[in-house]
Amino acid sequence: MNKVKPKKNLGQHFLTDLNIAKAIADTVDACPDIPILEVGPGMGVMTQFLITKSREIKVVEIDKESVCYLHEHFTQLDTNIIGEDFLRMELDNVFNGRQFVLTGNYPYDISSQIFFKMLDNKELIPCSTGMIQREVAQRIAANPGSKAYGILSVLIQAWYNVEYLFTVDENVFNPPPKVKSAVIRMTRNDTLDLECDEKLFKNIVKTVFNQRRKMLRVSLKQILNNEQLSTISSSQFMTMRPEQLSIDEFIQLTQLIQNIA
Repeated sequence: MNKVKPKKNLGQHFLTDLNIAKAIADTVDACPDIPILEVGPGMGVMTQFLITKSREIKVVEIDKESVCYLHEHFTQLDTNIIGEDFLRMELDNVFNGRQFVLTGNYPYDISSQIFFKMLDNKELIPCSTGMIQREVAQRIAANPGSKAYGILSVLIQAWYNVEYLFTVDENVFNPPPKVKSAVIRMTRNDTLDLECDEKLFKNIVKTVFNQRRKMLRVSLKQILNNEQLSTISSSQFMTMRPEQLSIDEFIQLTQLIQNIA
């Protein structure tokens, strides 16, 4: 079978540098002894290194042409090649409820959705690694006070320790993307419970960052009535902008709002 042609509608940019592919595959070594799920393997440039890890590995690929290529060139994977949409999968079923490492050269246009799904299944995924658009990686790894700090930073760092590992240039892809890429690793931290309503926490974070230039006393009008706002008007948070709050302070803010709801 001939090589797979990258499809624009699937956001495919095939990595061509084997040294970088191996370096990305090796990022899973930080979380050993559990199975690996690779998202978007394409023609298996990372897969060829992952299968040497002596661990159970499955790959999920939405592109039918790539699935055929993988079946032809990675016969040892056999039924572990899953021709589905990762975003629609029930992850409990992948390894029969066992934990696994999530990795891949993720499609850039859905990388945020992939990580939101990771958060929804955080008890199954103690470690997630892979390559994404550099700008998104910078947002995930950003600290309070920076322009990159936002929704992804807070929601992911609440549960995972984030490492920005290295940057990847455009010229090692076919076709080259218009942006630089980056490889990151996210490893579950020690947090078992945020000690607040997690759904409310997410709602607050998303609401205030959608109006990130405004003080919280303004942006919180989206979810609080005048009486509730008046009750917490003396809080230090009300005159702050969202990028100024640490994760612990977002938790405190959620507890404050939870008590008046």
